[in-house]
Amino acid sequence: MARKTTSTKPQRTLEQTLWDAADKLRGNQEPSEYKHVVLGLVFLKYVSDRFEERRTQLKDELAAEGIKPERIDGFLEDRDEYASQNVFWVPAAARWGAIQDSAKQPEIGETIDTAMDLIEKENPTLKGVLPRNYGRDGLDKKRLGELVDLIGSIGFTATDDHGADDVLGRVYEYFLGQFAGKETGKDAGAFYTPRSVVKTLVEMLEPYKGRVYDPAAGSGGMFAQSAKFVKAHGGKPTDISVYGQEFTDATWKLAKMNLALRGIEADMGTHSADSFTEDLHPDLRADFVIANPPFNVSDWWDAKLADDPRWKYGTPPQGNANFAWVQHFLHHLAPHGTAGFVLANGSLSSKSGGEGEIRQRLVEAGLVDCIVAMPDKLFFNTGIPVSLWFVSKGRDGNGHRARAGEVLFIDARKLGDMETRRLRVLSDEHIAKIADTYHEWRNHDGEYEDVPGFAKSATIDEIEKHDFVLTPGRYVGAEEAEVDDEPIDEKIERLTSELFAEFERGREIEDEVRRRLSGLSTL
Repeated sequence: MARKTTSTKPQRTLEQTLWDAADKLRGNQEPSEYKHVVLGLVFLKYVSDRFEERRTQLKDELAAEGIKPERIDGFLEDRDEYASQNVFWVPAAARWGAIQDSAKQPEIGETIDTAMDLIEKENPTLKGVLPRNYGRDGLDKKRLGELVDLIGSIGFTATDDHGADDVLGRVYEYFLGQFAGKETGKDAGAFYTPRSVVKTLVEMLEPYKGRVYDPAAGSGGMFAQSAKFVKAHGGKPTDISVYGQEFTDATWKLAKMNLALRGIEADMGTHSADSFTEDLHPDLRADFVIANPPFNVSDWWDAKLADDPRWKYGTPPQGNANFAWVQHFLHHLAPHGTAGFVLANGSLSSKSGGEGEIRQRLVEAGLVDCIVAMPDKLFFNTGIPVSLWFVSKGRDGNGHRARAGEVLFIDARKLGDMETRRLRVLSDEHIAKIADTYHEWRNHDGEYEDVPGFAKSATIDEIEKHDFVLTPGRYVGAEEAEVDDEPIDEKIERLTSELFAEFERGREIEDEVRRRLSGLSTL
């Protein structure tokens, strides 16, 4: 007797389980508000766990050195012992144990607000960053207490079951993505660039070492992925210096928390600010710029920008900030730097407001390195297709082969898998296909060849014939059809035979249906 097989459901990941539980506790809270409640608590749990872990480690070290027990407590209060290990000082009333003890109390909101205040006062780098208002009337205190219990179940130390400190990055990133997917409205998910888009940019840019800048930083995902890239290639976090800016205050705070809990030291300025009217890093010249600025912003202009030195290739139209961003990136690039960024596809072909002339000047100046047409539905807040731009200074050989006079076009619109009905993601294989093509073309030892329908290295003359429109589909051509060496007579005979066989099969099915219907009528 054959054994009966049973299908097993895929096991839910830690972050999926936590998200489902946290989302159930949301109640009447809007996702845009609730994300600060949840992510603030995740941050509080993390800094407390790290503090307690260092405290235990320090206690063991002191005991091993023969320090008398009555003197150990004094050493445990030495803040330098924590700061030297990049651990935030957490006062007793702000430690997770105190929060957990108050989880079932009606004043749990005030307890959390006090904890946030205390941590900020003791750690100047977090001043003005941590969320407050947990004690507000509209936040259900019973659900808040249950959320404390839930987050209390996550361990963020090296000895926890969940897989060392990387669990924090996984949980935080997953939650950011889920909140981006839940929000609605024009600015929904604007704080978050999907992981596969970020990873594509980082894998193509390869920011091994140097200054990395993002003037539209959102929640800091570009920096987190860059640091992860460096680590994956055997580097140290200190190999890159991170500079950023973010316009929305709540998102700037999210970024500060995101980077702090990942141990990434970043200069995000002392406050949130508009990159055009209040450039917080005016003298910065970065080795890498990596960004996903907001698409097609129409209300960006200010009269004082009229003669701005950043508009070297033409004053951008007041009704669209796309080429203001491009020139802002170029302004902040070092002489041999490269920028990789996301723009709406209109930037590839638009001629309104002088955009066509600006784009032409960028190409003729030898700055445009590569354009990648991406598939649609990659973003939570818009289904429009986008493109990745790579602009580079010193393309006569900025660490790579001399490629002045050439632009690489990649048409990746057919890549990606639908994760939900609304969202497409690029797999690691898809990302590697795009990045490897760019590297083969750019690198000294590359063995690049055009791939019809996917990649084409075009000359400036070819681009001029297309009136400096940079849509990859115009250059890569059609995909080559498979070679068919079957003789035409044999093919016709085979296909005819297969068709007649299908006709015969259809008649058999029709006869069977008639027979069964006839049997029903005699009942």
